[in-house]
Amino acid sequence: MSEERNDNRAAGTEACGNAVLKEADFKERSLLAAARMEELAEELENGDNGLPESYACFFYRAAEQLCKLNTICGAGDALMERSLEELQLLNRDLYEDVLPEHYAESFANPVYAVSVMGEDMGRCMSFLQAEINSVISDAFFGDEWELLIREELLLEVYGAFLTAVSETGELPEADTVKDILYWYASDYSDIENEKKVRKQVDADCEESRRFREIIMGSDLNDLRYLYRYGCYITENELRTARHMQELPEETIALMADTYTEGYRKGFVQLRVDLSKKETVNIHYCAGFERVVRRAISNFEKMGLQSVIFRSSDSIFNRRGSRKSGFYGAIANKQYEYDHREDDALIFDANYKTRRLETLKEAYELVKEKAKRHAGPAVIEIFGEEPFAPVDCKEALHLSEAQQKLKVEYAQAAGELSSRYIPEEERSFTIIAFPVPAIGDRYEEIFDEIIRINTLDYQLYSDIQKKLIDALDEAEYVQITGMNGNRTDLKVQLCKLTDPAKQTKFENCVADVNIPVGEVFTSPVLTGTNGVLHVKGVYLNDLFYENFEVRFQDGFTDEYNCTNYADEEADQRYIRDNVLFHHEKLPLGEFAVGTNTTAYVAAHKYGIAGKLPILIAEKMGPHFAVGDTCYSESEEVAVYNPDGKEIVARDNEVSILRKEDRSKAYFNCHTDITIPYDELGALYGVRADGSKIEIIKDGRFVLPGCEALNEPFAELG
Repeated sequence: MSEERNDNRAAGTEACGNAVLKEADFKERSLLAAARMEELAEELENGDNGLPESYACFFYRAAEQLCKLNTICGAGDALMERSLEELQLLNRDLYEDVLPEHYAESFANPVYAVSVMGEDMGRCMSFLQAEINSVISDAFFGDEWELLIREELLLEVYGAFLTAVSETGELPEADTVKDILYWYASDYSDIENEKKVRKQVDADCEESRRFREIIMGSDLNDLRYLYRYGCYITENELRTARHMQELPEETIALMADTYTEGYRKGFVQLRVDLSKKETVNIHYCAGFERVVRRAISNFEKMGLQSVIFRSSDSIFNRRGSRKSGFYGAIANKQYEYDHREDDALIFDANYKTRRLETLKEAYELVKEKAKRHAGPAVIEIFGEEPFAPVDCKEALHLSEAQQKLKVEYAQAAGELSSRYIPEEERSFTIIAFPVPAIGDRYEEIFDEIIRINTLDYQLYSDIQKKLIDALDEAEYVQITGMNGNRTDLKVQLCKLTDPAKQTKFENCVADVNIPVGEVFTSPVLTGTNGVLHVKGVYLNDLFYENFEVRFQDGFTDEYNCTNYADEEADQRYIRDNVLFHHEKLPLGEFAVGTNTTAYVAAHKYGIAGKLPILIAEKMGPHFAVGDTCYSESEEVAVYNPDGKEIVARDNEVSILRKEDRSKAYFNCHTDITIPYDELGALYGVRADGSKIEIIKDGRFVLPGCEALNEPFAELG
């Protein structure tokens, strides 16, 4: 590592809790970089650089963008003196390059970058453009550090071009640029990991204070507040905020109270003392501030300070196409999909080691706050146009060796998180609401979802107890499809040693997992065999046509879909986005969804394909590949409302944690639901071979479950 990089890496400034650079030194660097950006934009505009047109255009656009962001960063809240229309124009201007109508000629598009710069250099420069794009929201939050390191990165890459051209008359090798990008990501891992961890558990972090000031201090009737985040804002977020304005206070209270009370009940269910916790992590989307405002107050009454952080698309925190924390609109889902594996450019064994070392150091710095962190409270949204990505061969893709390293990294990072924020001492809750993109009947659908989220807790608890009592008699469950569904799957269940005090299934009502409506278990893997098929399903926000997976003794054996003409592309699509680069995954959960009200509403409004898994999993039996629902907390006794202990918390894989934790967990859990209209039969089989019929031809036939069929009458 060069002395210059050592100096830079130490320069975390006050943006990072443990950084040691004097503020004056940081300011000097920041001012110099900003001034150089202005000079660079000017000289590139004048053509005084000797670079080919495509490269000159790249550097000019990047420098011009960073100049704009410097202006925004320096303006602070004075930006809010602009009119709503002016803020909308500014917002669109900042994201314009990646919007679908401009993406074809954007350097952030790997297809375009490769077409004008060649494969190796084009991928490097598209990576760099995406990294520069990731700092837009940072500028609005006044984070000069994030701007500075990207300005210096751009200047270093530009300098490499000028040096090569002046000395050889040729462009630099792509490996030269790749090395610069590698050391950028590696050198700043300590500062970026500390920032990431601190923002997740520290209510005094500047970012959390900023969020609370926006939520609690803004006039939420003045929609200009949405532009204080710096995220992309569309009519979807504006109309959501307007709808929140129009709702009566009692409706807002019902939404927020259901959400926060579900969180509290989660701790009661786990028998964990919530009074020992200090912070809760709120995840939400722009537009729901009125609900979040009341939730913050509710959590304060529980003794919890709210921690909020922004979802990041930088190389330091990218989570593929998934969002975590606060987020606004996605300017272009194909763009985010194209860059989901950008770390393929840099991920090697040394980088993995450094990331883990600095992550551990980061947790050590905040270990007391981490121990008192209670876990996430999530508000999800749904209703946007479903997304089926284009498979882009020009985009960066992890090699098989890198996929293995990433799996190892995810397992080790998950272990660190569980060590400092113990799974058995935290909980969570998730609730979902629609956004206006769901269609013309948005307001009506919104009201229906509130009704679904607040269904009778006791009614479902009683019915689901009957289901559990019946399933407890079974050795295994058989599931078959109908109406073109090819499912034929046997799921093996655990044995009970004391049926009077033990049960195989958890009675899931509206606490951590809102709305009500499922009973679930961790299946026994040995003996779980057959085919799971769904004609169309959305998993992790991506669409799969004719998704099919074959299980052999509880593990995924073969899998396919029909999204692409190329079978290999279909299998890679599943391997990357469902298996998350694992060669195979166990069946971590089997559940019977009971929320027929949600199912009927989905068909009534034609929104089945837009519902989040949180609701969709309650609309039929579902099967999760990956970790069990009790991952990392198998030792914690869990009880149903009737007092019986749920003993199916482990399977043959998770129990390996007692010998080697790295073999026990996969850090993923993806639910796949068979809708009632594709479900031919679901029945238990006792040791003597007799059947216990639960569902037949998409309807509940178990005595005591008749009420679950009543909503179907609306379908005619």
